[in-house]
Amino acid sequence: MQYSFLASYLLIIFALWYSRREHFGLEKTILTNSILAMVQLGLLGYALVYLFQIEHPSLLFFVLLGMLLFGAYTARKRTPLGEESFTIAFMAIGASSAIVFVSMMAFGVIHMVPHEMIPIGGMIIGNALNVYTQSTERFRAEVKNTIETIEGIVALGTPLKEALSFASKASVKASMIPTLNSLQTVGIIHIPGITTGMLLAGADPLTAVSYQLAVMYMMVAVALLSALFSILFSYRVIIGAAFTASR
Repeated sequence: MQYSFLASYLLIIFALWYSRREHFGLEKTILTNSILAMVQLGLLGYALVYLFQIEHPSLLFFVLLGMLLFGAYTARKRTPLGEESFTIAFMAIGASSAIVFVSMMAFGVIHMVPHEMIPIGGMIIGNALNVYTQSTERFRAEVKNTIETIEGIVALGTPLKEALSFASKASVKASMIPTLNSLQTVGIIHIPGITTGMLLAGADPLTAVSYQLAVMYMMVAVALLSALFSILFSYRVIIGAAFTASR
């Protein structure tokens, strides 16, 4: 029955109840996002019917640009960095996604057809968004907790970027953990959706696995680049806020 999935919403209700009970303050976010997910996926099901009929390549890039803009908007709310929040998120997510996407097109892994560009582009941008928020939040916390040490290192004449290297490394490592966990457990714990879908559609197992591996490797690359770009574009704003707060 197509509406049987609504029973799974009991899990959301449980999460809402527990969050309220323990005073996590996540009730509004969980409720809003769970409803948004339902609406967005419902619309996507109908939209893909038309999007997969797009023939002109330029229109496909406009679709990806729309995904990127929404990703930057979401990141701006998740990790506010003042007036530059949207710009920083857009540049970090956009740069990392573009490098990986264009590279895969150059290697012939992705072809300029809607049923490849749109789903894979969404996966790349989505993963970049997740890593961006994780790395930025971790970097901000590292800088905040060690601001006195950083100030001391800078006072000795060390360049700011070098003084922040330990915080940068910790942020990159932490933000890469989910992606590396998926890479390590794929095929044993994590059953990839692409492989399963292609096999159900009758594809050759080797072809399905090869395609999934390409996607997994793309996720690793975009995760690393997103983490690096997030720090590169945000460190001045974060360190400035930390210096101001410490005085």
